[in-house]
Amino acid sequence: MSVKSDKWIKKMAEKSKMINPFSEKQIKNNVISYGLSSYGYDMRIASEFKIFKNIHDSIIDPKKINPELFEACQGDICIIPPNSIILARSVEYFNIPRKIITICLGKSTYARCGVIVNVTPFEPEWEGYATLEISNTAPAPVKIYANEGIAQIIFLEADEECLISYKDKAGKYQAQDKIVYAKI
Repeated sequence: MSVKSDKWIKKMAEKSKMINPFSEKQIKNNVISYGLSSYGYDMRIASEFKIFKNIHDSIIDPKKINPELFEACQGDICIIPPNSIILARSVEYFNIPRKIITICLGKSTYARCGVIVNVTPFEPEWEGYATLEISNTAPAPVKIYANEGIAQIIFLEADEECLISYKDKAGKYQAQDKIVYAKI
């Protein structure tokens, strides 16, 4: 496996629409940066959010998520309550090539405020908007900015193609076009 450079990412974004919309340079004027970096791509967070309602007598069951546990909101900012989570989605639509898998890491600007971004790997031939799980581990509310950087995607290329891609196995999160709750 090898980490892919900015030249490769740019070529794949143009050739196969791997990232759409694609920003071929890092945008950072008065915003949390996003766009192409040396060995990755900083994706943005869209303006739609699902905020977990802290209902003390509820249990979150990953096999059967109750959508009523989340409050939908939309806007330029989202305030994450202390010790809580939100779901969101990326601005960018991803179309991952068959020999590629990604790793996603939160941006240090948010990490230094107690915000942890969790995004599972984008498997070979997965496509869609990424659903983001964002935790506020801080004891105070944290502000998240829509249409600005939230996490960095690192692209890894395998030495050979996988036997079965995400598309081949008709993955349950294939071609998601909105925030998607856990499925079984």
